[in-house]
Amino acid sequence: MTTVTTTGEVPLPPAPFRSSVMQIEPQWIDYNGHLNMAYYNVMFDRAIDEMWLQLGIGPAYMKARQCSTFTAECHVRYLREIHLGDPVQLLVYLLGADEKRLHTFEELRHADEGWLSATSENLTLHIDMEARKVAPFPPDIRARAQAIVDSYAGVARPEGIGRNVAMPSRK
Repeated sequence: MTTVTTTGEVPLPPAPFRSSVMQIEPQWIDYNGHLNMAYYNVMFDRAIDEMWLQLGIGPAYMKARQCSTFTAECHVRYLREIHLGDPVQLLVYLLGADEKRLHTFEELRHADEGWLSATSENLTLHIDMEARKVAPFPPDIRARAQAIVDSYAGVARPEGIGRNVAMPSRK
């Protein structure tokens, strides 16, 4: 794990960012006896919200600067069942950032045993909430996002980035 700072700022989150440990809520369990697919997205979203606070683009940012983020694209892979009582933790990789977009990859893991349950790859847009349009990040946020991306230079990229949905090829 890497932690770096930019001059005069709060330390950057470690690479990859680790969310708080989360618990599966009883109402999230479906009739198959495991976590319903919709609630994986709830946990991915909660982890991103935690990281956005570290990036400086949480609720206070929206209130002060009238800007926020919207998810433009999301690809979730469900790899292993999660059940009621399983503690989970998410790892978030900020893979790329440009003037208006953030590219993230998240891993949902069993918090005690470490095995991978699901991944989510996302493209997030920066939004001017008054115009309700995509807009450039302010220079300070853009610089912080790039510093976080740069801090990942020595971190191995997780398996599954860039995967697409397709039927297996016949051989």
